[in-house]
Amino acid sequence: MYLITVFGNLLIILAVSSDSHLHTPMYFFLANLSFVDICFTSTTVPKMLLNILTQSKVINYAGCISQMYFFLLCVELDDFLLSAMAYDRFVAICHPLHYTVIMNPQLCGLLVLVSWIIIVSLFYCTGLGVYLSSAATQSSRSSATASVMYTVVSPMLNPFIYSLRNRDIKRALKRIVGVPVT
Repeated sequence: MYLITVFGNLLIILAVSSDSHLHTPMYFFLANLSFVDICFTSTTVPKMLLNILTQSKVINYAGCISQMYFFLLCVELDDFLLSAMAYDRFVAICHPLHYTVIMNPQLCGLLVLVSWIIIVSLFYCTGLGVYLSSAATQSSRSSATASVMYTVVSPMLNPFIYSLRNRDIKRALKRIVGVPVT
């Protein structure tokens, strides 16, 4: 599932960056969401796979804090990018004649930059202190299953949900592979 997640999201990034028809705000946000999803799964899954292979669940304090920091950073970035995508769709539907004026490249870049800045600020100011001071809790099998569903399955499905059903993305992927586009 991890490889499907990485491969699917890389395909979206490749399709959006290589096809000039996909250089629109919606696909710009989609490519950023795909990048964040790759980072999101890469913060926990490799360590989880190592733990399964070695039958060891040991992680040092610095590794735990680093993993939590980057995991939560990516979760919040996902949330802010999905908010930016929702705003993009709102403008496209409610103000279609003003869409290109409102959703210009500068605003799209600013929305992504602000998403990153807000997340970094939130974590440096509040998140790190909370997680440094919290006590360790026992995890049950059901919470482990829920964690895998959230950290692996959701990012794996995002490429299918947001883009692989989209004919523009399919057309761009066919051009990349060399399949004639009809």
